[in-house]
Amino acid sequence: MGTVCALLLAEHGTPATLWGAFPEQIAELARDRENRRFLPGYPLPPDLTVTSAADAAFADTELAISAVPCQYLRSVWTRLAPHVPANVPVVSVTKGIEVETLLRPSEVIQACARVGPIVCLSGPCIGPEVAARKPAGVVVACADQAVARRVQEAMSTRYFRVYTSTDVVGLELAGAVKNVIALAAGICDGIEAGCNAKAALLTRGLVEIARLGVAMGAQVETFRGLAGIGDLVTTCISPISRNRSAGEKIGRGMSCAEVVESTRSVIEGIATTRSVLALAQKHNVEMPITRGVASVLFEGCRPQDAIDRLMTRPLRSES
Repeated sequence: MGTVCALLLAEHGTPATLWGAFPEQIAELARDRENRRFLPGYPLPPDLTVTSAADAAFADTELAISAVPCQYLRSVWTRLAPHVPANVPVVSVTKGIEVETLLRPSEVIQACARVGPIVCLSGPCIGPEVAARKPAGVVVACADQAVARRVQEAMSTRYFRVYTSTDVVGLELAGAVKNVIALAAGICDGIEAGCNAKAALLTRGLVEIARLGVAMGAQVETFRGLAGIGDLVTTCISPISRNRSAGEKIGRGMSCAEVVESTRSVIEGIATTRSVLALAQKHNVEMPITRGVASVLFEGCRPQDAIDRLMTRPLRSES
């Protein structure tokens, strides 16, 4: 996603530097001018600088975009903090909840560095599709709407439409919890539970996401928009969604540990499942689908048994 954001900025001719935490990978990027590990087939623009030197990356920076996996966010931003100009705005595209602290990505960044307003970007934006210039719509949220509009203008293109919001909490929770539901959707695919089951899962999953979000101060309207139902649908149906694909492998019989070992990318939903359950308990929110995913991932429960438990819960009104 960091590479995708760099490509979007290049559409406007914006001078940008792509920094990475691993010098060997950055050396490959600089040599190949293409992210062959995670985004093959899309050359980097000639004027994009690539570096592993944090001081060089942040020289004269007016805006930073953070695309670090959630569970590595604290270590990376602690490392970057001495080099970041004071009060520089940061756009966070990270989706997850830090396991140890239950903090959202924007809160982790603020705890590590003296940055300016944090803008959260979320919505249905599968990286390779955006890189291929296929149409997508996302939302950027910030308490300072002037900063949100600045990011909106900097990242919008003819194929990438950006809306604004003030609901940072809602955007971050929607982006985190949808990965848990996507694991469940993949499990349904793996055991061939059918389209009816998947439709019910997505619908009731959105209820869980909104229920937790509202309990934590989010706006319910956020979950009806691009960052809510939009991102949920994309992640649960895309054949290249990491979380859905991981769930499918689990549904077909692989263990959670085996899936993690066999996957090059970070599967955010696995760690996020633990975090979301802890938040649900903290805020006294009922989240049976998330509970079921956790039982399959961490407790050895068979997927069909988890589904049976969901289907035989006490009957009730939908609303």
